[in-house]
Amino acid sequence: MSVRPADLAILAAYLLGVLIWGLWIGRGSRSVTDYMVGGRHLPWWLILVSIVATETSTVTFLSIPGFAFGRDLTWLQIPLGFLLGRFAVALFLLPHYFRGELFTAYEVLARRFGGATQRVASALFVVTRTLADGLRLFLTALVLQEMTGIALPWAVAAIGLTTVVYTYFGGMRAVLWTDLVQFVVYIGGAIVAFGLLLDRLPGGWSGLVAIGGEAGKLRTFDLSLDWAEPYALWAGLLGGIFVTLGSHGVDQMMVQRYLCARNLGDARRALTWGGFVIVAQFALFLLIGVALFAFYTIHPPAAAFERTDRVFARFILDEMPVGVVGVLLGAIFAAAMSTLSSSLNSCATAATRDLYRPLAGAGATPERELRMTRALTALFGALQIAVGIGGQWLESSVVASVLGIAAFTTGIVLGVFFLGILTPGVGQRAALAGLVVGFAAMSAIYFATPLAWPWYALVGSLITFGAGWSASRVWPRRPAPAAA
Repeated sequence: MSVRPADLAILAAYLLGVLIWGLWIGRGSRSVTDYMVGGRHLPWWLILVSIVATETSTVTFLSIPGFAFGRDLTWLQIPLGFLLGRFAVALFLLPHYFRGELFTAYEVLARRFGGATQRVASALFVVTRTLADGLRLFLTALVLQEMTGIALPWAVAAIGLTTVVYTYFGGMRAVLWTDLVQFVVYIGGAIVAFGLLLDRLPGGWSGLVAIGGEAGKLRTFDLSLDWAEPYALWAGLLGGIFVTLGSHGVDQMMVQRYLCARNLGDARRALTWGGFVIVAQFALFLLIGVALFAFYTIHPPAAAFERTDRVFARFILDEMPVGVVGVLLGAIFAAAMSTLSSSLNSCATAATRDLYRPLAGAGATPERELRMTRALTALFGALQIAVGIGGQWLESSVVASVLGIAAFTTGIVLGVFFLGILTPGVGQRAALAGLVVGFAAMSAIYFATPLAWPWYALVGSLITFGAGWSASRVWPRRPAPAAA
């Protein structure tokens, strides 16, 4: 694959533009509240866009069309579960984050159980998020390396360093406003690509429906009850609800966005309406995949595609006119940078509030916390870049395994939150026991069973909850120590 100089120039201009925009927007972040939660007065629609952009990665942008190309539309069952899960989060979990002025999700655990539970949950988040997003950076750079010919370390550094700079200086306000730009770029790029695909098909939309329907590509629902099948209706609905309860209900990367809202009502509005945007977005990506199938049915490629998640990238480079390719490359970068910037800021905030602050005690003044959060932003950026570069020496199965571990840890933390909300008799020792048992059990389930990934959050939360409740029979609750 190769990219023409004009398209590379557009891509470079986009990267420079995002950097300047992020620095300009974040120039006023001079306090801890500004840096961590955007001053708590950002508009709900901006938070909505940031939530959607953050959960959309480059892999999503390229692999979801590939799924429909190789299979059908059954992936859409999962975002339906995501939508229902958002309403559950808005109803049951969001109110806990607006009781006092919190900065992290895990401060709720400190208030209920004590500082040790807060620190363990936060450390689990920081470690798995850094490792997983470093590997997502690697996967993104791998795609870009193949498309542009850039050496892998330079591809990793180009994405990583650009994102680190504006996140370091601008904090959460810069993250959210650059997410807006990146959302517009990648959605606009997807719409342009879909329009061009329809234009190349005889009959346009009717041609897509005819060819896709005949090949079974328009099938949307799978009613099977196979526990190893992730793209069945019950896995999508039930599994998707619990995945969202974990990823959007107790994960710092999302909770930090809600804390940027003016009030609970705005946070709920951003979260729930974002669910409808996510369903529409995935429908668009999947329809692009069906259109790609129809296009390559009419115009067979010279060589068969080795992997379906490379079909969209091949179409962009081979079939798109000059200029449009540069915009779509910008869209790929945009999807990666929105996730990476959110990861850096949330990891730095969690590490400062949940790990540094209790240790520093009275020495953790607002000024020192701000300096520490900035320093940790740079540190986590460097670590994720290092993981991204190091990913080239890992087996692909190892990469998938680490990403899977990051996915199921949110279910374990969700189980601890359930213990805090639903069981007043469970204390800190029992909660920590539940967390340890949940992590061990989910590790065994992931590596030794065929259970489909949408069930991880449900199973992980139930195991953690059950183990913690059982442990409370041995270690009854004691008065929780005051949070630091």
